[in-house]
Amino acid sequence: MKRTNRHHPMLMLLPVVLLTFMLGSCYQHRTLKKTLPGNFHFTEQTLDSLSFFSTHHYTNNYNFVVRADSLQLLRQQPEEQQPGMNVDTFYVYRGDHVVVADIRMIPTDSIDSVWVELANDTSAFGWTRESNMLPKVMPDDPISQFISDFSNIHLIFFLVVVSLFGALYLLWRIFRSKAHIVHFHDIDSVYPTLLCIIVASSATFYATIQMFVPQLWQHFYFHPTLNPFSVPPVLGVFLLSVWAMLIVALAAFDDVRHKLPMGEAIVYLGGLASVCAVDYIVFSITTLYYVGYPLLVAYIWFALYRHFHNRSRYVCGNCGHVLRRKGRCPYCGAWNE
Repeated sequence: MKRTNRHHPMLMLLPVVLLTFMLGSCYQHRTLKKTLPGNFHFTEQTLDSLSFFSTHHYTNNYNFVVRADSLQLLRQQPEEQQPGMNVDTFYVYRGDHVVVADIRMIPTDSIDSVWVELANDTSAFGWTRESNMLPKVMPDDPISQFISDFSNIHLIFFLVVVSLFGALYLLWRIFRSKAHIVHFHDIDSVYPTLLCIIVASSATFYATIQMFVPQLWQHFYFHPTLNPFSVPPVLGVFLLSVWAMLIVALAAFDDVRHKLPMGEAIVYLGGLASVCAVDYIVFSITTLYYVGYPLLVAYIWFALYRHFHNRSRYVCGNCGHVLRRKGRCPYCGAWNE
């Protein structure tokens, strides 16, 4: 018996998509007014500030959070620091909030010509070189903090090792038990396959941004947003892929929950998460060496081929279970022509 669709599952996602765009459109992007009085002139200090902001992506009154164990600050002026001279210093510690109070260029400094004055919660002011500050602080924004934590080299190494070993062990157990798994013994749902493709494509696109437009990503790190329509098109496409990943993941979870018993659904979702983790690691690394691009094309072809190969086209005329082919139903034993 041919399988008939009484309703299209994508219609269930329409309210979620509309709500996402409505929430994203609430973001107000602040821009400098283009229409200025004819006699208006920027001061030299303002021009220097704008020039510094365009290359360093932060300026006065920008808020940071200390992520290192401690950050040493100099109470004296930067020009007063001389070899062998006693200086008065103090420390700010992990989790402390600091704000940029002043920025000064010291061309005579052979280590770093950019000095930044920071103020902490107790209104204590201190100076440090920018090269010493940036590795030890992160922007005071939850999105930036997530990017900072996720980009940490130790965390990446840990995730790579755990994900690969966990994925290999879980996939081995699934194959042994002949349970359902995406790409191989898959369920009749497009969402798991679509989720894997989106994860692989997003990882490839993320690595591409890191390689070819790193300054754009750096600016996004200092001024993040989840609204794909308030950023340059390149970042907009990446943010749209992130939103699509979230929406399709929810759809996949809901579809798996309805098509498999609870125990099998948990195993399947664990295998799906492992495949997505491997996709992210493989494509984000191989793209840095340009191998990820042909690999992505081959992976998309493989994923779609396996999906349509595994797709069920029939239902049992007696019990209603989904069948991959005509013949005897493995659930009730009825014969289907």
